[in-house]
Amino acid sequence: MSKEFDVVVIGGGPGGYVAAIRSSQLGFNTACIDATSDKDGKASLGGTCLNVGCIPSKALLQSSENYFNAAHHFGDHGISTGTLKMDVAKMLARKQDIITKNTGGIAYLFKKNKVTSFHGVGAFKAKAGDAYVLEAKLADGTVEEITAKHVIIATGSSVRQLPGVTIDNHLVLDNEGALAIPAVPKRLGVIGAGVIGLEMGSVWKRLGSEVTVLEAMPTFLGAADEQVAREAKKFLTKETGLIINTGVKIGEIKVGKKDVTVHWKDVAGSEQVSVFDKLVVAIGRVPNTSGLNADAVGLKLTERGQIEVNDDCQSNLPHVWAIGDVVRGPMLAHKASDEGVAVAERIAGQHPHIDFNNIPWVIYTSPEIAWVGQTEEQLKAAGVEYKKGQFLFSANGRALALGEAKGFVKMLADKTTDRILGVHIVGPFASELIAEAVVAMEFNASSEDIARIVHAHPSLSEALHEAALACDKRGLHS
Repeated sequence: MSKEFDVVVIGGGPGGYVAAIRSSQLGFNTACIDATSDKDGKASLGGTCLNVGCIPSKALLQSSENYFNAAHHFGDHGISTGTLKMDVAKMLARKQDIITKNTGGIAYLFKKNKVTSFHGVGAFKAKAGDAYVLEAKLADGTVEEITAKHVIIATGSSVRQLPGVTIDNHLVLDNEGALAIPAVPKRLGVIGAGVIGLEMGSVWKRLGSEVTVLEAMPTFLGAADEQVAREAKKFLTKETGLIINTGVKIGEIKVGKKDVTVHWKDVAGSEQVSVFDKLVVAIGRVPNTSGLNADAVGLKLTERGQIEVNDDCQSNLPHVWAIGDVVRGPMLAHKASDEGVAVAERIAGQHPHIDFNNIPWVIYTSPEIAWVGQTEEQLKAAGVEYKKGQFLFSANGRALALGEAKGFVKMLADKTTDRILGVHIVGPFASELIAEAVVAMEFNASSEDIARIVHAHPSLSEALHEAALACDKRGLHS
């Protein structure tokens, strides 16, 4: 007999579990179908982000940064560490403990909010009047039939495969494999200089690997502001020690018994051969829509395999919604979560709003990179007249005290109205500082608004204050 729900969410990642919780809070009888399992085969909510993505990568980044600082910077503080050792197994165990706490927290929230959880793979079976019949193939081998008045698809994305190469997570790794390397490899290759490639490359480089990054695009961090990208590349190569090659054309990849040989051409067209102990493939992600049985109900997909939706995340079918990595827009966990909340509220008859221009981007390298809004290059291309304010962390007292005085804050504002159009940061705790810029832009603030707000001293946020002042050429410390 079919189990009936008001809302069924397919996928329990950052978009899906939040959509389920919010739907339940709004009074809907809600269920969530998610197939993610832990190493013991038990349900592990949170999707890629919590299990093999955002959260575990930050755990390893922190561990590796602590090790690197102990080896290279503690002496500046008068701290002598003696013989330094790295216990990779313990580092990985700490990472796993953090994952378990986070995923367990979501299970608790489901129970608290009375969300019914199905551990399995969900797909459409048929349309039944104004409702939809779903089939959940559970991890224990049984099948549940579920009827839903509203369906929210939040199945996320998976690793884009490199043609001709099989990811075995032994020698050729995806993000999951890169997070679980049992010992520091002497030579690590990374194909792709995006968020995953740079973050994973940074982790293992700090721990002692020789890391070579091969990027097909001719420019480094093409989505970022050009000035920020240049500064970030300088620090990542000169201080972190990453070897970054752009404009690369990957050729034959041979997987041996103990290493991987990559044939590639550099930007000048010269043939190169590199041998790595491990190779990370990080060339992007693709939406998980193939298992939804979309044809059974006539759900429309785009040529890229995404679910076609309007601005409100509605599909071509009534009462079927889609959010996160399976729809247009950036593949970001926080974007998915906000869309999940918005859809739940729309089902309840509310009218939430998400401004995709104000979604922050962050790369958790050292220094961190973060931005929101438009870049200088985008403003120039659009013919928008703007003014720019910039402030170096080297002139910020808190940054100097932290020993992290690299980088800068740049603010771009409309030349006529002074409305903030974009903020770009490369430097310490950029991931936290960018939040002030997001709030300001969401409320259409001007650079003068930020300039007239009192910022605590000494704090890193003063760099944002000084950049705002500099938009009108009245910076106090530059």
